[in-house]
Amino acid sequence: MTRLSYGNTRQSFLNLAAIAALLFALGSLPQGVRGQAKAEPSTMKIGIIGAGNIGGAVGTLWVKAGHQVLFSSRNPENLKPLVDGLGPLARAGTVREALAFGDAVFIAVPYGAYPQIGKDYERELAGKIVLDAGNAVLARDGEISKEAREIGIGATSTKYLPKARIVRAFNTLGSRIVTENANRPGERMAIPIAGDDKEALALAFRLVKDAGFDPVIIGSLENAKLFAQGGPLYGQQITASEMQSRLKKLQ
Repeated sequence: MTRLSYGNTRQSFLNLAAIAALLFALGSLPQGVRGQAKAEPSTMKIGIIGAGNIGGAVGTLWVKAGHQVLFSSRNPENLKPLVDGLGPLARAGTVREALAFGDAVFIAVPYGAYPQIGKDYERELAGKIVLDAGNAVLARDGEISKEAREIGIGATSTKYLPKARIVRAFNTLGSRIVTENANRPGERMAIPIAGDDKEALALAFRLVKDAGFDPVIIGSLENAKLFAQGGPLYGQQITASEMQSRLKKLQ
């Protein structure tokens, strides 16, 4: 079998293989993450930065799961049809309002906007759990895309959102696929996630499940390159067990 070279992620995979094999067989989080998840309230407040295709789709799924969601954009008045259709758990506001509102924040904007977001909202992002769904697209985002390919998407997000507690999630599939496959019959579709903060990872794990998918922990933010655009796990419409099998083959 051809080996894929991803630098020093190999050792992480050796450690993660056992976790991945047990994760869904046990039907629960790894022990270190499970304790954090138990403390989470039954419903949460979630701020969405970028209520476009993927932000609107995932935010809608969270509203349907019973969470309170504040969708934000530069023109929140344009979000009225979306929030009116979702009922009292949904509201619209500015980016600053979404950051203040959310127990967690979901970022789904063009990746080229990250430096400005990090600069404009540095104080509000400090200590905030952020689910990062951005993709660095060269044709759209320019130089920051080259940086993401050189040092990794996780390291790049951390550079521009340095005080946030980042988990990469929901960047691999388009909004239509997400909407059509949430809570599908039989085995759920897998969503890969990666992060360095255990509490943030536990919360993201729970929110992926609440949206109607099976989260698969890929590892640290460094390993998020494996499901960045161009990575072997990007765009894969597969189950958790299938994703875990592919992870083993990357060792």
